[in-house]
Amino acid sequence: MVIHTTKETLTQALSLKRNNARKAGKNYKIGFVPTMGALHEGHLSLVLKALEENDVVVVSIFVNPTQFNNSNDLEKYPRTPEKDLSLLEGITKDLIIYLPQVFDIYGDDVASKQYDFEGLEFEMEGKHRKGHFDGVGTVLTKFFQIVEPTKAYFGEKDFQQLQIVKKLVAVNKIPVEIVGCPILREENGLAMSSRNARLTKQQFEEASLIYKSLTEVREKFDSHSIADLNKIVAERFLQNEDIQLEYFEIANEDTLKTALEKANATKYRAFIAAFLGEVRLIDNMPLN
Repeated sequence: MVIHTTKETLTQALSLKRNNARKAGKNYKIGFVPTMGALHEGHLSLVLKALEENDVVVVSIFVNPTQFNNSNDLEKYPRTPEKDLSLLEGITKDLIIYLPQVFDIYGDDVASKQYDFEGLEFEMEGKHRKGHFDGVGTVLTKFFQIVEPTKAYFGEKDFQQLQIVKKLVAVNKIPVEIVGCPILREENGLAMSSRNARLTKQQFEEASLIYKSLTEVREKFDSHSIADLNKIVAERFLQNEDIQLEYFEIANEDTLKTALEKANATKYRAFIAAFLGEVRLIDNMPLN
């Protein structure tokens, strides 16, 4: 397993691999899995998928400061680089790891570029985390320029982010295929997340309400109106004082626009964001 801490050494290594492949008459495929570390089985499933489909896989571990609108959240975001590297090495020693510092990515200008994601950025997370998706777009654009991947892999837990990354690539004509991968869950249904490490044992169990609510909505989607489903979820969270619902929305899967009524031939997905103490968790589930 080779670890690069600068973009210069990483690009040199990848260029050498590409050139050697071209000389052999081969099309060299590079898979890319961008992470913010604190890795779990969900991340590892992305890496395994990338290994199946590419000649080499680059995994980045970088807590991107420009996508945090809350400095306290950035400060407390879990950082476990030694554990992360051990987990990755347990999969295969053939991975390439990119472990940069902030300066290597941003230089002296640690700021986001503004992006037009054709309205996707204003829904759900965009309403509650101002500037978040500009930060995501900025760092991914930089990563794509450095790695030049054939395919990049993202989990569906951050479904809105997945849709925005697809839009980023399409609008800016970046030659990379974006691959969405299924959510992996804990035994109690909680979506695997780096933030789960900040939960107490009691909070971890209480957080299962998120999954239970999504499952109930999916089961009742055909028989209940969207307004009734919104009320059901609100009532479930009001019954538990330890978990605060930030938002619940049923939205069009493609546009992410909030749905008020059901329409034929439209795919819908339920989205939740909730707080347990200072820990903010998100989840989603397809409904039809």
